[in-house]
Amino acid sequence: MEKAIWLILTIPISAMFTGLGIYAWKRKKPMWFWSGSKVKESEINDVPAYNRANGIMWIAYSAVFWASTVLGLFEIDLAGAVLAFGCLAGIPILIVVYKRIYAKYSSRE
Repeated sequence: MEKAIWLILTIPISAMFTGLGIYAWKRKKPMWFWSGSKVKESEINDVPAYNRANGIMWIAYSAVFWASTVLGLFEIDLAGAVLAFGCLAGIPILIVVYKRIYAKYSSRE
């Protein structure tokens, strides 16, 4: 039963982050990072490359969730540890990576 609950919880969350990455990758206007923030097209010198980098960042983050989902089929405790570590370490890593993406593609000098 615990494996079913694990899958019911982790598959949608994993899919959400993967979907966010795909959405960012295909978006025509610049993708934002923080909720409620906007990135103006005038701020970014190469919008497709900026969005692709954003998409890759989110898809890579989702990989932790997918790995945890699969691990949960075999070893639920290890899967929980991977998920907890991935979330705790992943959020600050996302912030650093996004700042680098923004700096690389920003038209501000």
